[in-house]
Amino acid sequence: MINDHWKIVEGVVKEGHQVASGMAKDSPYPRGTIEMQLPFFKALGLDLSSFFLGTLNISIYPHHFTVKNPQYTFKQVKWNPDYPTEDFSFSECQVYFKNSQYKSLIYYPHPETKIGHFQDESTLEILAPFIPNLHYGDKLLLAVNLLEITIN
Repeated sequence: MINDHWKIVEGVVKEGHQVASGMAKDSPYPRGTIEMQLPFFKALGLDLSSFFLGTLNISIYPHHFTVKNPQYTFKQVKWNPDYPTEDFSFSECQVYFKNSQYKSLIYYPHPETKIGHFQDESTLEILAPFIPNLHYGDKLLLAVNLLEITIN
């Protein structure tokens, strides 16, 4: 539900590292990180099975974001036996594209525990259902909860 605590910002879909989806040619995760992480988040109470198994990288430049009080935070998630634990946060958001609305989540692997594939402070990683005809460079609107995410 969008109310006074929500802010709508313009964004542009940009190419990411393609590790979350497993599409990167040099990815150490052929199934993608999201598919590998699904059972761990589900066991912690967050079912991500309705989302596409990859992230949308949305640039909100010249704005940048800060995660301040996310809906979900999971600490020390050991989703890969070969790497250290990671912390993750999630915050509900809405993606608006071509007159359709998609209930989504901001996916935030904490940079202080992440081993690589970092994003800049203007790029949000979004878990969303599959969105038909969405391509790199497309503009969209993103609604974020200002109680959870700061947009500057």
